[in-house]
Parts: sequence; structure tokens; C-alpha cells
Amino acid sequence: MQDKDQAVRFISSKPPFDLLSQSEIETVAGSLTKSHHYRDMTLFVQNKTVLNHVFIVFQGRLEQYIQENEDKLLRSFLEEGDIYGGISILFNRGVSIRTVRSIEDVTFFRLPKDVFIDVCSQNPQFTNHFTQSFGEKIQEKPYVEFIAKSARQEDDDLPSGFLNKTLTDVFSRDMVACEAETSIQDVARLMNEKKRSSLLIRDPGGEYIGLLTDHDLRQKVIAEGLSVQLPVRQVMSSPLITASSDSEIYEAILIMMQNNIKHLAVVDESAKLLGIATEQDLLLAQGRSPVFLMHEIQQANSVEEMALRQAQTPDLIKSLMDGGAKARHINRIITAISDAILKKVARLAIDRLGEPPARFAFMIMGSEGRKEQTLKTDQDNAIVYENVSSSREDEVQEYFLELGRTISGWLDQIGYTYCEFEIMGQNPKWCQSLDQWKKYFSTWIRTAEPEALLQSSIFFDFRLGYGDQSIIDELRRHLFQSLSGWIGFFRHMAENALHFKPPLDFFGNFVLQSKEKKNTLDIKSPMRLIVDFARIYALKNAIQETNTLERLEEMAVRNILERQDADELIHAYSYLMHMRLAHQVDNIIEKRIAPDNYIYPKQLTHIEQQALKEAFKRIRMAQGKMRMELTYDTGIT
Repeated sequence: MQDKDQAVRFISSKPPFDLLSQSEIETVAGSLTKSHHYRDMTLFVQNKTVLNHVFIVFQGRLEQYIQENEDKLLRSFLEEGDIYGGISILFNRGVSIRTVRSIEDVTFFRLPKDVFIDVCSQNPQFTNHFTQSFGEKIQEKPYVEFIAKSARQEDDDLPSGFLNKTLTDVFSRDMVACEAETSIQDVARLMNEKKRSSLLIRDPGGEYIGLLTDHDLRQKVIAEGLSVQLPVRQVMSSPLITASSDSEIYEAILIMMQNNIKHLAVVDESAKLLGIATEQDLLLAQGRSPVFLMHEIQQANSVEEMALRQAQTPDLIKSLMDGGAKARHINRIITAISDAILKKVARLAIDRLGEPPARFAFMIMGSEGRKEQTLKTDQDNAIVYENVSSSREDEVQEYFLELGRTISGWLDQIGYTYCEFEIMGQNPKWCQSLDQWKKYFSTWIRTAEPEALLQSSIFFDFRLGYGDQSIIDELRRHLFQSLSGWIGFFRHMAENALHFKPPLDFFGNFVLQSKEKKNTLDIKSPMRLIVDFARIYALKNAIQETNTLERLEEMAVRNILERQDADELIHAYSYLMHMRLAHQVDNIIEKRIAPDNYIYPKQLTHIEQQALKEAFKRIRMAQGKMRMELTYDTGIT
């Protein structure tokens, strides 16, 4: 709670958060997490790093610039209260527009991308902070050239990248209009009735001559104290600013920026008005379907409603994959959906059981904890509650066990099946105080038994699902403190991971299943080898990220792993994940069977088979590095 209060105090006075209501600030603050980075680290690389958060500088100083050959263009600095990532998310498909380097030790508050977009969708003034900033920067030639180049590039995430798409599919054709002599009051009533942020104005001949917007009503009528009985023509915005329906979104955004408007009239080749495109239409078109689905989940009032929403996920994922979305982004969307469902379920459970008797964290692990969920995911969760007196222990644990039973039961009904090994908060073993969890972690680290290594591989990929982030932060601090100096733990983890090999024989042929699912290949198993590799190095080097790709990226940034080696592993993991997701989508939608992880190599094209073998070879090389540095040298560079 202390961290949340600190976040509330910090962002309340910082633009554009100071434009939000107190309840909205509380919500935003509740979703913030902290990240710490050392000085002289390159944190984001222009046109390469995918941003899944908006970063608010809490402490420290950073340099940002656009790199052109050896030159640093548009160089500037980020300091306390400054924000990075908002423009990249809204205007550049979430890809970092600039390179950012820390010049001091830095602490960020990180706002998840989906929460940021949700706030933007509901607060035009908040969004305007970023659109105005973009408008100012877009006047600078290096910035224009960089954005234009980025928009034109063939992107392997969205083949016809977001800014390259046209207005055709993103504007509203449902136009509402009135006559120029209609009173302002009547027009306002009509806008309210039709739930519109704008309304078209016609002259007596039926020609559209202007537009009235919410902004016009606030600035020209209310602020100036004008009579609402005046005709609307006196306060409308005129003439209409137009763009062709086949204009690229990038061009439409520039028109809005140059004219300082948020509504654009869309016309055909003969200048006939087709509809209105709003700032929100353009900025949120990039992720409309996932955002819309999450809105529906957040508005659901029952487990049955959430089950219906969750069942829409495979179709959504198929649509994204057909559009060329990257596997890592699909993982994040699936995770965001399940996170939204978990938060809603937890809130409903607390409403039923009453407020918790102590602070707690509903902790999620495994693929959920790594934000790498697929369409075949069971539950891996636990409950950590603050330390209480021995006289209250039984009462407090009983409440949280009932909370765990309620949440897990509802999640099972929604489609997230029970863990077959009972790794859930409804199990008394995994519903414990913070001190007991610290003891668990310490014991697993100091014990070289297979069971301890198994628990470590599951529980050490943990993050907050619902509750108090400070409890998770304290547990993570304890984890890294306990790991410090225990080289033997990493040696045992590496030896355990090296028992498993990529499914290739000596001659480079696939090693296939011989019994269950005969002649198939379990695509999940080789992926697990990369997960293990990234986990071991992350834990040894106190890398806080739990996501495999983020761990590999951070290893490259810290020179723990050569950049080329990191990129090859990232590519291998992404390829395997894409193949796994495509297979699961095919299972559910085309074959109408339960999703699994078993693919038939013979059904792959020759190119796909070769790409798969190359991915396995990269895993072998990573294992070789781990064997040399852990089992021989007893340490990681």
C-alpha cells in the first residue's frame, strides 16, 4: 500500500496525469510497477525495442536521441516526471521511436500498455498531451524522416504497418447532422442523445459547411458564457478539414496535427463526404479488438459472462495471426486478457467473502508469470499474505484458502483448468504468510534435490496477479538476496536443464514421439530449454524481468550475452512460439478439438522444417554456453 500511496502522490501533479480524476489516478497508480536500471545502460533502441509499458521517470536522468549513422539527432534529456513511450505506443506500433540511455542510476514507474491505451480511450484531454507533443516534434525534419521511414518499412509484426493503413476501415460512416440555424442547446441535446463527440452542420442547400465538437461547446460556449439559444453556425468549426478515404493513417494524423483538430472529415475521390474520423479512431485502431474485448471483460458482472468473453480469444488470436502479428505480442494479448479476467474474478470473490483480514498478493507463476500464455494454459497460482500474529494465523489463512478456492473455481469455469499438481492458492501449502514463502525460497535454493529444483523452476517465475505489489517486491528482494553467492544452486539448475536436449539426432533429423502422439514433435519441450536458459542467467544476474524474451534482451544490454547470440535465441523462441500458437489456433477453430503442443513435422513445408532445425541448433549452442560456464567454471560471466 505504501508503494501505491507513493505512486499516487507522485503522478497526481505530473502532466498529463493531473488531468485525471482522483479515482482514475488511484486506478493508474494501482497498476504501476517500479523498475531500476544502472547508469550508462542503453534501455531502448530506436525502431527495434518493443515497448509494453509507458515509463515515468521517478528518479535519475536519461538521454534520448534519434541515431543517424554516427550522429545523435534531436538529442534531449528525460528527468523526474518525464514520460517515455506514450508517443511510440500511439504512433509507432509500440516500437521505440528513439534510443534512450541512462546517464545516472534510474528508477521508473512503469504503466502497462493496455492500461495506458484504456486511459487514452476514455480521456481525450489525457491523449491530447501526447498528440500535441507529437505535433510539435513532427515539425522537425529528422523526426518526420524517421517516422515516415518507419511507417514505410515492411514490418514483420503488421505487414502493412499501422501507420501505413488507410482511413477506409477506421472512420465512422454513421453521420449526425443539423441545420446551421439550429440552436446550440438543441444541437447539444442531439449530441447527447446520439452519444456523439461531434455533429455536422449543413447550409440550406444541404452542403456540409462545418462541424461542432465537444471542444467547441466547452471553449466557445461555456467558457465565454454565450447564450445556448444562439444558432450553431456562430460557434461551429468551419471550413471542414478533409482527407481522402484512401489516405494513409500517417497522413491523416499529420493533417490533424497541422490543423490542431481532433475530427477529420473523410471524403471520396469526388469530394463526397463519407464520414468522420476522430483522433481516438486513429490512435486506437491499432489494437481495437483486444481493447474492446478487455472492456467487455471489465464490464462483465458474472462468471458466465466472462466465460463467453474468454471463449472469443481464439478467434481474436486467429485474426491477429492472419494479420501478421508477432508471437510475442499475441502472448501479451492472451496474458492481458487472462489478467483482466483474474482481476475481475478476484474482485467478485472479495465482494462475496468480505474484505481481506490482511494485505495479500495473489501470485501467478509459470507461463502466466512469464507473460507467455498460449491457448492451452492451466492455473499456476499461490497466495502470499502479510505476516500476522500467531493468534490470528488460522483465521487469516482460512479466509485466504476460501478466497483461493473461489477464485480457482471460477477460473476453471471460465476456461482456465485446475493445475493437475495442485499448485494453486486453494492448496494450504501454497497459501502462506510472507515469512513462510521466504523460508520456502531459501530452502529450495540451498537444497539440490530434484523436487526443490522443480519448485524453483515454477515459482521463481512469479509476478502479481491481484493484490499488493509491495509483497511481491519484498519476496523478489529476498529471492535475489538468498541467491547471492550460492553458485551451487545455479550449477544444479544447469545440470538439470542439460539433461534435456533439442529433438534432433546426430545426423540432424527430428527425434519424434514413439508412443503417445506417434510421429509428432512436442513443440513446447524445446521452448522450455530456452526458458530454462534465460531463467538461470536472469536469476544469477538479478534481472527482475520474468518474460523470457525480456530476460534475453536484458542479458544482451548488460553484455552477459553477445548481442548476436541473444538475437538468435530471441528469433528461435519467437519462431517456435508462433508455430505453437498457429497449431493451437488450428486445433480449436479448424479441427474443433482441444489445443495441444504436438505438431507433425511431415506436414510442414521444407522451409518450415529447416527453420525448425535451425532453431534447435541455436538451443544446442546456448546449452553449450551454459555447460561451459556453469558445470565447469562454477560461475556465470
